[in-house]
Amino acid sequence: MTQKISKIGVFTSGGDAPGMNAAIRAVVRASTYFQKEVFGIMRGYEGMIDGEISKLGARSVGNIIQRGGTILKSARSEAFRTKEGRLKALENLKKLGIDSLVAIGGDGTFTGLHHFYAEHGVPSICIPGTIDNDIAGTDYTIGYDTATNTAVEAIDKIRDTALSHNRLFFIEVMGRHSGYIALNSAIAGGAVAAIIPEEYTTFDQLYAQLEQTGRTNKKSSLVVVAEGSRMGGAMDLAKMVAQRSSYFDTKVTILGHLQRGGSPTYFDRVLASRMGVAAVEGLIDGKTDVMVGIDRNVMVYNKFDDIMKGRKHEIDPETLRLAKILSI
Repeated sequence: MTQKISKIGVFTSGGDAPGMNAAIRAVVRASTYFQKEVFGIMRGYEGMIDGEISKLGARSVGNIIQRGGTILKSARSEAFRTKEGRLKALENLKKLGIDSLVAIGGDGTFTGLHHFYAEHGVPSICIPGTIDNDIAGTDYTIGYDTATNTAVEAIDKIRDTALSHNRLFFIEVMGRHSGYIALNSAIAGGAVAAIIPEEYTTFDQLYAQLEQTGRTNKKSSLVVVAEGSRMGGAMDLAKMVAQRSSYFDTKVTILGHLQRGGSPTYFDRVLASRMGVAAVEGLIDGKTDVMVGIDRNVMVYNKFDDIMKGRKHEIDPETLRLAKILSI
């Protein structure tokens, strides 16, 4: 079934992720290709409520595919959580004749758009843009590859100074409650351990592993810690090690929002481009209240209930096994 849509609104919401601009560009150019008007909504739901909306064309999104962040900006919106706020947003869309929406963001963004569709029936499709890679229904989210590469680059540099001083470094990476960045950057960076929320490791187990590497004359040790670790953050773990023994010269590096910035990798640019085009084509084909995803290199459309009702993108057990084998 095809949907009679003529004007598409696109916006970004929640935390920014490298590749969002590539997705915006793809939505705008695909809309233009299929002879649909397209409008950029500034600052996510907040801009929708405030009426910060402007028409975009193919040239409006030139020279942005390589830029991090989002040209449409992003913001949290408490007002959109209310029916009154959502009604105000609808009125602003109607003024411009916008009859469909593409949202780029994470689970909070999707939840907001789901409620908006349920109340007002505006056809809508979501694109997963988050460095956390924690959304069910897609093998990868936009920004994850770039953020992980940023973490690996930092780990490589930290290793240089760790080797020079025979130090133990705890490196904290982002990912909220997901260990994807931590686990894969630990493997790629040659870390002795990855502490992630999905796998509970006791401090005694970690300390025994560190002692073992010391006995085998390992010249430096790097432990990558996900910010959502149940054992604590990098600072907490470093203090616990120092309290137990003076043998280790411990240091801490927290990468923080460094991972959210920078030019997106080729992978994130291509992924975002494919998802942006798929979102526009999905709207035209009559799909709504769904999220675009990639499953074994094929673009798919996931129903809201399938991706948001208690599900998350699970860590592959084989990747965990690989990390353990390589950490000795």
